[in-house]
Amino acid sequence: MFLESKSPEGPLAEKWDQHKFNVKLVNPANKRKYDVIVVGTGLAGAAAAASLAELGYNVHAFTYHDSPRRAHSIAAQGGINAAKNYQNDGDSVFRLFYDTIKGGDYRSREANVYRLAQVSVSIIDQCVAQGVPFAREYGGLLANRSFGGAQVSRTFYARGQTGQQLLLGAYSALSRQVAYGKVKLHTRSEMLDLVTVDGKAAGIVTRNLLTGAIENHAAHAVVLATGGYGNVFYLSTNAMYCNVTAAWRAHKKGAYFANPCFTQIHPTCIPVSGDYQSKLTLMSESLRNDGRVWVPKTKELAERLRKGEIKVKDLKEDDRDYFLERKYPAFGNLVPRDVASRNAKQMCDEGRGVGSTGLAVYLDFADIIQRTSAEAVSQKYGNLFEMYEKITDENPYELPMRIYPAVHYTMGGLWVDYNLQTTVPGLYAAGECNFSDHGANRLGASALMQGLADGYFVIPYTIGDYLAKTAPKPVDTNHPAFAEAGKAVEERTAKLLSIKGNRTPDQFHKVLGHIMWEYCGMARSAEGLTHAKAEIQKLKREFWQDLKLTGTSEELNQALEKAGRVADFIELGELMIDDALDRNESCGGHFREEYQTPEGEALRDDENYAYVAAWEFMGENQPERLNKEELQFENVKLTQRSYK
Repeated sequence: MFLESKSPEGPLAEKWDQHKFNVKLVNPANKRKYDVIVVGTGLAGAAAAASLAELGYNVHAFTYHDSPRRAHSIAAQGGINAAKNYQNDGDSVFRLFYDTIKGGDYRSREANVYRLAQVSVSIIDQCVAQGVPFAREYGGLLANRSFGGAQVSRTFYARGQTGQQLLLGAYSALSRQVAYGKVKLHTRSEMLDLVTVDGKAAGIVTRNLLTGAIENHAAHAVVLATGGYGNVFYLSTNAMYCNVTAAWRAHKKGAYFANPCFTQIHPTCIPVSGDYQSKLTLMSESLRNDGRVWVPKTKELAERLRKGEIKVKDLKEDDRDYFLERKYPAFGNLVPRDVASRNAKQMCDEGRGVGSTGLAVYLDFADIIQRTSAEAVSQKYGNLFEMYEKITDENPYELPMRIYPAVHYTMGGLWVDYNLQTTVPGLYAAGECNFSDHGANRLGASALMQGLADGYFVIPYTIGDYLAKTAPKPVDTNHPAFAEAGKAVEERTAKLLSIKGNRTPDQFHKVLGHIMWEYCGMARSAEGLTHAKAEIQKLKREFWQDLKLTGTSEELNQALEKAGRVADFIELGELMIDDALDRNESCGGHFREEYQTPEGEALRDDENYAYVAAWEFMGENQPERLNKEELQFENVKLTQRSYK
């Protein structure tokens, strides 16, 4: 299938404005005749639902939580990017565009990324108007700080709670529309299938997580804003509820899945502490503004530290290797996440890691505390320091933090065009659920930016172009397609419950996570990926033969919920392996050991792999078909990334 990105013609800076003029409009009186389903109530979903309802559409918003406020967007800490140039340090829309393209290792669509940079400035105004308490300078102006992959300060923040405060702003906008009756909120509802009629999205099938009831919901268009799939690795910084099910079921109904192997490993996480840990905790990238990353200069010193023969305070300055500052003097500790993560792994592989396992490096705040004060550091990062101390029982004001890379974000997702529409007409994907803006690596503080850009400023325009061509006749759940989809959901549920095996969903999930982390994590190779593919296929057979579930489908049954999600993760894991095997290059978070520069940096192959890999579902247990969207670069020059 030819993938039409629908990127507008004309100069880069004029594309979005021209496109907004060219898209078809639905007049205000007609908007109330259209129903739109929004699945997910994080930043992208809440913003989209609130904005569409404000325009006059009838919106049905779905969340599997008891409140939209529990969406995982609340966990984002460090900040949100915007090209406001408040610091007068040389920032601009084009510089944000360029940093994002470069940070993604030249594997994203120019038109989408420039639009993101353009609307970023409006996001801040919107959020301030909603009452988001961004940090401010002494004179009252909004404050900014730096993040990885940029040499300017463009990140707006609310201490270490930026995601929480932004979500509360979006939630307030959503609640306003709920009160007006324009949004009907469906809580404790999990989407289990997409319903299509004549190849177009017509609604969804959900399971009421409290009663187990299977319910059909019809609409003229469906927006998926269900986040990323990082929990395919079992241990990640994502909340344990985060999953791929909604996107994966849409994929099986015709929505292509793009760049699934592009996974972001975040360098600043609290290291794994044991075999029974259920998730990992992220320490904000903003800490790399003032914290210095280092390891002991020799393996002998590191080994003595691990054995407890010496303490970290015993190491003099000459005994420390500030490896990011040494290797990347221009960016120092603020190199992009993929670069920082690979270098931390390299230090640990050399035997210079710290902590009891040797899988950690230090993030040290001694310099900034000495230069300013502990109180000044607390004003910027206090809640993060408190969180670290509660988890590790170590005081980061007195001892350096121990950090290690962990799975954090997924750049891959459902393929969408410039309108954020998938390959299924009438089905849209917003936020981390789509692949659209970050390429092979996401810059820090850009997730919140993309989620709100998609929800507040893109979807409200582009969905009208589709609806204007759609008859406003009522959609009926009595259509046979709904009965068929509902029956398929019930049969799948019954099959899961009928297996009566010996292993729980969590046991299978842990095995899958180990395979994915070992062979499709920070470093990959053809040999390892081939082995992983065979292991996942074996795991899938075992899952459908030996799964153990208790309870029934007609009640609250969290084991049943987990089983369905793990089944989807297993299938996604195999596709991620296929995608990583097919991409014979290194770029961003996809690091193939066979393809690296003499300095150990990612070595791209622009001649053969400057494309978006969009995978098409071909049937159960059948290989997926690869479709390619060739990427065109007219405004940036493809060069080897350098942060030195």
